[in-house]
Amino acid sequence: MVDWEVVIGLETHAQLSTLSKMFSGASTQFGAAPNTHACAIDIALPGVLPVANKGAVERAIRFGLAVGGTINRTSVFARKNYFYPDLPKGYQISQYELPIVQGGALQILTKHGAKTVRLTRAHLEEDAGKSLHEDFHGMSGIDLNRAGTPLLEIVSEPDMRSAEEAVTYAKALHALVRWIDICDGNMQEGSFRCDANVSVRPTGETKLGTRCEIKNLNSFRFLERAIQYEVRRQTEILESGGTVVQETRLYDPDRDETRSMRTKEDAHDYRYFPDPDLSPLAVTAEWIEWIRARLPELPEAMHRRFGVEYELTEYDARVLTQSREMAAYFETAARLLGRDHAKLCANWVVGNVAANLNRDGIEIDRAPVSAAALAGLLNRVVDGTISGKIAKEVFDALWAGEGGDADSIIEARGLKQISDAGALETIANDVLAANPRQVEDYRAGKERALNSLVGQVMKATKGKANPAQVTEILKQKLAG
Repeated sequence: MVDWEVVIGLETHAQLSTLSKMFSGASTQFGAAPNTHACAIDIALPGVLPVANKGAVERAIRFGLAVGGTINRTSVFARKNYFYPDLPKGYQISQYELPIVQGGALQILTKHGAKTVRLTRAHLEEDAGKSLHEDFHGMSGIDLNRAGTPLLEIVSEPDMRSAEEAVTYAKALHALVRWIDICDGNMQEGSFRCDANVSVRPTGETKLGTRCEIKNLNSFRFLERAIQYEVRRQTEILESGGTVVQETRLYDPDRDETRSMRTKEDAHDYRYFPDPDLSPLAVTAEWIEWIRARLPELPEAMHRRFGVEYELTEYDARVLTQSREMAAYFETAARLLGRDHAKLCANWVVGNVAANLNRDGIEIDRAPVSAAALAGLLNRVVDGTISGKIAKEVFDALWAGEGGDADSIIEARGLKQISDAGALETIANDVLAANPRQVEDYRAGKERALNSLVGQVMKATKGKANPAQVTEILKQKLAG
């Protein structure tokens, strides 16, 4: 039986966050009536001339610097020739031999630890229009509003070995382009789309297998499912003695399968040549440094700083820097709470906050509990007003929007922790008297019996007792 290794590379199209298109002044606003944002350049009327969008070039450079790539001081726009109804010129303006960014890498966190995914290149290009099939009977419509929209195509090396790794990489890339503010990342509107190149080969083989490209995957769930299906399909073909055909495929989410779209073209099929209407793109060293100086603190740098400044684990620091918004949320709360309690804060953000966000399907900038409110709650854990268990009850109340801050909820529900030694000793005596077997077990060396006794006291106080204080009182009494 052959063991198969999966090899995956992704080509990602990130729509750049400019107000106008790559080579014209037409609007990039989403949702307009069909063909209302398509000017003479976009629809390729005779005699029109394209002009490169400086803002798009700047965003491409910003990305290149963020991933440690090489910014080519001279890059060239090329014509990629193919015929399709929504491509009015009969070619797409892209970059081929000399892209604006070459190389670079992205760090991801997999279940096996940190991994580096190398990048081949990132190049500027224009989007095509859109064919509309659903609204017409026996015909298709063409909407050219997207024609000319600026894209940055980011091409990875085939470094990923599972659908899970591919999704992790895509999520990290999605977070980065939003972090550096070059793309809004809205997958529903087509602002971030992935093409997956998938092949399989016998484990230990160094030669790449025949790849198939799955086009236009616009959700992380579809990306994962499409790759999983394609791996099964190719493996079954090879194990039955067949040959995988290089082709472009589409993913059908309703049937959860990929299906053939067309035989996969190679670069020479597109007959690339430099666009005679666009001069080479020249980027000065001064412009690059001007852009570099305006970059925000990047995820890798922030991840390292969180580990040192707040003494966080590798995992916590990675999770907290998955998005700029989550990092800001944590750091705001941690600074209000105090550096000595940053680990407590990280546990809550990575745990309770993240779990509630996932459950409700919202981003952290829409969280009902603000960073300041979380810090206020955790302060009451730190100063002993409430226990960690009670804090979860208060957190749930804050999340549900019961009103007021943590102090108000603690007061209204009577949740203050019982720390009165006399009251706790009385309850402890009652628990010890009612549980002679656990007392004997503890004195016989069974440490776990103490946990049971502590639990009984906590139950008797409805979770309001100070657990550390209860443990100490019980130990003293059991030693007597």
